Amino acid sequence: QVHLVDSGGGLVQAGGSLRLACAASGGTFSRYAVGWFRQAPGKEREFVGAVSWSGGSSYFAHSVQGRYIIFRDNTKNMAYLQMNSLKPEDTATYYCVAEETLADPPFIAQGGWPAYWGQGTQVTVSS
Repeated sequence: QVHLVDSGGGLVQAGGSLRLACAASGGTFSRYAVGWFRQAPGKEREFVGAVSWSGGSSYFAHSVQGRYIIFRDNTKNMAYLQMNSLKPEDTATYYCVAEETLADPPFIAQGGWPAYWGQGTQVTVSS
C-alpha cells in the first residue's frame, strides 16, 4: 500500500508557475499510475491530470491542458506537477493520488476515483 506526501504549494501571481511534488513510499512506485485532483472552496474535487506507471503517457483535464505537465522519476519514487500560466481559477487544494495499475490510460484518467491520496497542498493564484 502506497503512502503519498504532497508538497510545493504556495502563493503565486497570475501568469506565474509553480511545481508540486509527490513523494511516495510503502509500495512499488512503478506499479502505480499517479496524478492530481484539486478542490476549490465550495466545489467538488476534480481530476487535474495523471501519468501512467511508466511516465510514457499523461492525461489532463481540459481546463489545464497545455498549461500543466506531469512527470515522474521512478528511481526516486517521486512525481511532479508543473503548473504554468496559472490563473486565479486554479486556486485550490491539490491532492496527489495514485492507482495501482499498469493499464494505460489508468482508471483515474477516465473518471475513476483514486484509492490513494496525499494530504493535499494549497495553491493560491492572485490576480
